[in-house]
Amino acid sequence: MATKNKPLEVSASDLKNSWHEFLERVSQGRQEVVVTRYGHPIAKLSPYEGPAEVGGIFGCLAGSVTIHSDIVAPLDEAWDADA
Repeated sequence: MATKNKPLEVSASDLKNSWHEFLERVSQGRQEVVVTRYGHPIAKLSPYEGPAEVGGIFGCLAGSVTIHSDIVAPLDEAWDADA
């Protein structure tokens, strides 16, 4: 029996005959299954982990910007776009 760290290797023909058993192992045992053909790995079945948890978009960068002066006051010098 394979451990959680080492995936279980199964031939494509064995997977074809008993796919439901291997899907159950993946979903319940949190075990990866490597599918082989002629002894060479061709695919991997792994447990679905879902999208990474992301906080709300509003406020996610709060506190990451520091303003050092008045950002709405006119500039002392003219820019090329102002000329």
